[in-house]
Amino acid sequence: MPLNFFGMPFGLLGVASTWLTAANYQRAPRAVGEALLLLAAAVWLLITIAYFARAVRLRSLVKDLTDPVAGPFASLCLITPMVIAAYGLNPHARLAGQVVVDIFLVLVVLLGGWFTGQWIYGGLDLDRFHPGFFLPTVAGGLLASVSAATVGQHRLGVAMLGLGAICWLILGSVIMARLLLRPMLPPPLQPTLAIEVAPAAVASLAYFALFGDSIDTVAAFLGGYGVLMVLAQLRLLPAFLKLKFMPSTWAFTFSWAAAVTVGIHWVERLRPPGAGAYTYVLLGLITVFVAGIAVRTVMAAVRRQLLPAAPPVQAAVSQTAP
Repeated sequence: MPLNFFGMPFGLLGVASTWLTAANYQRAPRAVGEALLLLAAAVWLLITIAYFARAVRLRSLVKDLTDPVAGPFASLCLITPMVIAAYGLNPHARLAGQVVVDIFLVLVVLLGGWFTGQWIYGGLDLDRFHPGFFLPTVAGGLLASVSAATVGQHRLGVAMLGLGAICWLILGSVIMARLLLRPMLPPPLQPTLAIEVAPAAVASLAYFALFGDSIDTVAAFLGGYGVLMVLAQLRLLPAFLKLKFMPSTWAFTFSWAAAVTVGIHWVERLRPPGAGAYTYVLLGLITVFVAGIAVRTVMAAVRRQLLPAAPPVQAAVSQTAP
């Protein structure tokens, strides 16, 4: 059960937030977004139980967290339920939603601090850096900001926005230097290049949640960099189209869902002619995209191609076990 499996509920959460945003503008039924939140919660629970059952049995949690490549994906185990509680639980049970958000927010910050210290203490090989390193502190901080603002904790949301934004500036420089100056990421990590789209988009969502969704100077500032990162992905299409399906393919989902969600905010606030059509097209594209990856995941699971193959010794033991 690799840590990047937590990208599956995270991606479902992303498309759920897109539907909820469209619903806020009266462009879609809210029930669809809430159903997707429930699906994301169910998938998160299933993966969490399976992962920790394995981690306890093999005593692999510390090894996984200190893995220089896969470790950062562990943060999604805490980020996903925090946002689900803000979007799904808080509207129906305000106090419960706020409590759950606060619990996971504290855990997200603690884990982000631990990862930061680990990277300093343990040292890192630049060639092992990839955009997934944004997850513990940049995604964690910015989505904590969104969650805190959603449950009415404005000052806490501003603090989390500062945490995420400053970490974005620091880590973003290192990650971009690695991508520009070192060899291309290996194929299993190439889907994480889509995460480069996410920081500007999620920072925009945090800003909208805290200060309203008007397209002001700050929103335009973030949008400018976001457009650059979206356009950069077009040049990466030849590499992406060569990739086989794998669990890390889910790295595309949340990033693009966040970008589409911000696009819907822009369309609905600027109200160009045909605004409704633009919103429906964006909503339809991201829904089909994530649904396609979800269907491909189910097919791989049915064919027993989703989990990594067992090592030869382990496979032999499994075959001889009663």
